[in-house]
Amino acid sequence: MSINPSTSPGYVPNPPPPPAAYPPNPYAPPAPAPERSIKIPLLFGAVAALLAANIYLFMQMNTLKTDLGKTQNSLLAELDKVREASAVTTQTNKRSVENLRDQLEGARRQARMAVGEAKGEALRKVEETKIQLQAAQEKAQQQTSSQISDVKQLADTATSKISEVGTEVSTVKTEVASTKSELEKTIADLKRTAGDVDGHATLIATNAKELGALRALGERNYIEFNIKKSKTGQKVGDVTMLLKKADAKKNRYTIELTADDKIVEKKDRTVNEPLQFLTSKSRLPYEIVVNDVKKDQIVGYLSVPKVLTGRN
Repeated sequence: MSINPSTSPGYVPNPPPPPAAYPPNPYAPPAPAPERSIKIPLLFGAVAALLAANIYLFMQMNTLKTDLGKTQNSLLAELDKVREASAVTTQTNKRSVENLRDQLEGARRQARMAVGEAKGEALRKVEETKIQLQAAQEKAQQQTSSQISDVKQLADTATSKISEVGTEVSTVKTEVASTKSELEKTIADLKRTAGDVDGHATLIATNAKELGALRALGERNYIEFNIKKSKTGQKVGDVTMLLKKADAKKNRYTIELTADDKIVEKKDRTVNEPLQFLTSKSRLPYEIVVNDVKKDQIVGYLSVPKVLTGRN
């Protein structure tokens, strides 16, 4: 849902700026930003974070549903194979039993027809056949019992996996809710400072947790740096930074920036102060924020717009 400030109650449009007699001075003190220009980007950031969390949850649930469907299809295929094997085994055993019965009946007929030793031999054969028949029946029963046990085990495994998937879905929901709450709180605590190029308020991070929250907003790319004082500059993204002075007691520093083959000195700046500068690769300004000043060393990050489009 988009928000049009002009339709909000009490909104008074800003008067057009008077024509400048001279080009704007990039080092002039920034004009104070209207209170509404602070609330609107913050509201957009919160909405974007909420949408990102919902999309992440939706993707996780779709992935889990897909995995569950694959597991169920695999189990059904295994059950079909077991049923088919059981049917084949049962038919084979049935034919064997029928053959043995036929042999038994034939032996009995021979026994009735035989006399003396022939009759005795026939009776022994009948007894052997009877023993073979009993052994075949016992083997068939054991195989059937084993296959039934395997099917039951597969069913128990499927039930267990389904329960595990349900538990994982609940865990993902809890983690998403917790992450969303923590992200919203961190974003609300972010410091907002006016930039020194366009004068608009910008969110800055003062520690690793807040920098992670800025990354989660997905509006810009962030490159962390740790620069020590030296004679040559250090490459950070597509700019070069040279530390010329670092005062750890006063938390102040001086650096020399090289971008588009142009060198600009940012002198006597303080920690957590956004340094903005324009390049030919983007219509929006780059930002440098130094979070810590040590002896001959500075630590911070470079903020670069997501979309790099050359300026006319």
